[in-house]
Amino acid sequence: MLTLTATTSAPTLFPKCKTQRRRFTVLAADDKFPSFLPKQMEQIKDPFARKLANRIERLPVNVSFSENSIMSSCVKPLVQSKQNPVVLLHGFDSSCLEWRYTFPLLEEAGLETWVVDILGWGFSNLERLPSCDVESKRQHFYQLWKSYIKRPMTLVGPSLGAAVAVDFAVNHPEAVENLVLIDASVYAEGTGNLAKLPRAAAYAGVSLLKSFPLRLYTIFLAFKGVSFSTSLDWTNIGRLHCLYPWWEDATVNFMISGGYNVSRQIDQVKQKTLIIWGEDDQIVSNKLAVRLHCELPNAIIRQIPNCGHLPHVEKPDSVARLILEFMQDYCQKKAQFVPMK
Repeated sequence: MLTLTATTSAPTLFPKCKTQRRRFTVLAADDKFPSFLPKQMEQIKDPFARKLANRIERLPVNVSFSENSIMSSCVKPLVQSKQNPVVLLHGFDSSCLEWRYTFPLLEEAGLETWVVDILGWGFSNLERLPSCDVESKRQHFYQLWKSYIKRPMTLVGPSLGAAVAVDFAVNHPEAVENLVLIDASVYAEGTGNLAKLPRAAAYAGVSLLKSFPLRLYTIFLAFKGVSFSTSLDWTNIGRLHCLYPWWEDATVNFMISGGYNVSRQIDQVKQKTLIIWGEDDQIVSNKLAVRLHCELPNAIIRQIPNCGHLPHVEKPDSVARLILEFMQDYCQKKAQFVPMK
């Protein structure tokens, strides 16, 4: 069993999986990526992204709003644990590759860990474009959980993924044992104003999300002290899923539907919740972390110093440790209430 300590020295806890940023070199050409990934995956230099990409697969998920099963992208755990699983979501317009650094640490620590792409983003097959509004995203995730995960989970959501997690936990409490919310974007008022735009204008706005300069700027805004060469590679990783022909349609469908607005659901969350926040987040103010801590009925908060908006990318050792400590503490307290036979 992994023994957790209060130390802040990350490398000593996970000595086999170093995650320091460095100038990456392209791995050997014998990497066999899934055929459904964009061919541009071959140009990605980050070895952690390449390794995780090798494990992405598509599972059929049946939903009421599509006549055909949706071949849905995810990374499945290698082993099943007696402990309930951890399921990792990603942020707005992103993919499972967002977890390339933290996911291996959680697996190495013995946790049964899934990474799931949210409907409309990531690497699922949406050629027969289904609805990608909030209700559809929720139903799709529920059906994936019901078909494959099948046990109450610790659900982890960063940025907009935190809104996805809150919405899901409130609507399907039987599926969620605990929540972990990372730099949570849960107070935004959705994207309802975009519903008033002509579709042509909505498409023009969404197409900007695909642009390399905008995504590169977002990297500089989201992270502290990332080199230019790493920023270029991270930008390419972040926009891979945008290269699918259905990406714009799926994203416009989500945006003009109004997006997530879960601020009124926060006090309905009954699960024990860990809030993780980067102290130097330039996208979502850490003042909102304090507000969220006050409004959630059963939450603890941990802030990571010298860290920006996506701690699981920038400080994976710290995030993995906090999740492990949180789950260990929960399991210990849960065991205290198990009735004696």
